Amino acid sequence: FDVTLLQNDILSPILGISDPRTDKRILFIGGKDSVKELCNLVDSGKASVGFSMFPVSVAQVMTIADMGGIMPPKSTWFEPKPLSGLFVHTF
Repeated sequence: FDVTLLQNDILSPILGISDPRTDKRILFIGGKDSVKELCNLVDSGKASVGFSMFPVSVAQVMTIADMGGIMPPKSTWFEPKPLSGLFVHTF
């Protein structure tokens, strides 16, 4: 998945970001206006670089979960957001 490639091939080895959950250099932007906002931050100099990725599908999230995997933070952003509650995946 795009987000895994970004973490394993760029963030960690090149930028030295081993834990994106706690690194203060990372800002997550999600939602329908995220690309525009990302461009504004880079163009204004408030950010040095920006990465935009294709969204992860619900099927991909379920596949990772079924394999016992953990996805990087904020990689499961999708819209529309479901109402708050409990989600159960049938085995």
